[in-house]
Amino acid sequence: MKQIQLREIACARSGDKGADANIGVWTDEERTFEFLREHLTAERVERHFRALCRGGVERYELPNLRALNFILHDALDGGGAASLRTDAQGKTLSLGLLQMTLEVPDELLR
Repeated sequence: MKQIQLREIACARSGDKGADANIGVWTDEERTFEFLREHLTAERVERHFRALCRGGVERYELPNLRALNFILHDALDGGGAASLRTDAQGKTLSLGLLQMTLEVPDELLR
């Protein structure tokens, strides 16, 4: 097992809808997707963003795309038109998630 950042095995993109943010995470390999499906849970993402996310996290699976989509409810302080935050639209949240550390099996990195 090895400790890595999520960015080493996946890509991500984020955006907003009102006060909610969404983060899509995807990978090219099926075995990596299955690992993420098991270990990258809504609860874990919610803990990672505990300072921002006040309304919980939902996860949606898109297995045909090898992707997971996370909705972070009430994470944008009202959203682009209402918030004074530097990133009121959630565009940088994907970078924040890609910095999450995971313990992965060595064979997943080969």
